Amino acid sequence: MTKHRHFIIHKPFGFLSQFINNQTKRKKKMLGELHHFPEGTMAIGRLDVKSEGLLLLTTDGKVSDFITTRGKIEKEYYVQVDGAITANEIEQLQNGVKIGLKGEKYLTKPCKVTRINTPNFQNRSMKIRDDRHGPTSWISISLQEGKYRQVRKMTSAVGFPTLRLVRVRIGKIWLNDLESGGVVEVENLMEMVK
Repeated sequence: MTKHRHFIIHKPFGFLSQFINNQTKRKKKMLGELHHFPEGTMAIGRLDVKSEGLLLLTTDGKVSDFITTRGKIEKEYYVQVDGAITANEIEQLQNGVKIGLKGEKYLTKPCKVTRINTPNFQNRSMKIRDDRHGPTSWISISLQEGKYRQVRKMTSAVGFPTLRLVRVRIGKIWLNDLESGGVVEVENLMEMVK
């Protein structure tokens, strides 16, 4: 019986959350450039190219299925938004907002949202605009669902577009001080995440 392998990584800005890309002729950075992963490794869920942070990888499809669909695992994101967000917009995000999804309007489920101090992240490879262009705010969003580009769509829906998005937690697994591009192999993701 093959022993499955599991990894925790800090996906950098500009990387696709996949290993093979047949859809574009342009050279995109793939997860395989970060580490020598075994054949059959897959990302559990995704972060879009512009998003950073915690991503779990496994060779075990059952673990992937549990974490993405069956386990109702909460994910937390630290989000830098354009503008000085107020308690009113935070409450709207908490209660659910309408976002576009596959040409339809979708009402997001209630979630936890709080304003936070500026986190101590490494600078991103692509510079984010500075304060000369107006104020920015940081918020934490914790949710169990994960629709396509949901967090970005949610902040835009209340008038505060996302400038930077970093996933910091999946269940009980935290990004902590894992550096951008860092990879850690772990023994049992299922036990760690619950």
